[in-house]
Amino acid sequence: MIRRLLDVMQSLLGRRPPALQVAALCTRKTGEATEVLLITSRGTGRWVTPKGWPMRGRSLSGAAAQEAWEEAGATGRISERPVGYFNYDKALESGLAISVDVAVFHMGKAELSEDYPEKGQRRRRWFSPEDAAKAVAEEGLADIILSLQPIKR
Repeated sequence: MIRRLLDVMQSLLGRRPPALQVAALCTRKTGEATEVLLITSRGTGRWVTPKGWPMRGRSLSGAAAQEAWEEAGATGRISERPVGYFNYDKALESGLAISVDVAVFHMGKAELSEDYPEKGQRRRRWFSPEDAAKAVAEEGLADIILSLQPIKR
């Protein structure tokens, strides 16, 4: 009920409903291994993928690519279709939390720039898929990370 009320209030204010974000799952190959890029969130410092709200004038995958650039300095080829979805509770400035669905787009052959808009606000690090899955808090995101390649046990 609270979520519906927030949706109505934001609709009346002319803002998009807080239901969908986009994320870029950036990977690179090093030899035979795949590595996954994670960044720290500005608020809590936990490991996350670059993500944000859809952007007017951009496709969802284009918005995910823009977030990868702004938050991590990452560029590469991004998938047109999501490789998966996960859900998390986003804390608002008001103290309320809303449920947000995140469409995840794969950015393969990601390369990093030394200079990018949020440099100095976040840390970034390459992880093995197994370690990346352990580092993120969202189980759904961990599942998506592990699904990108067969994990040899």
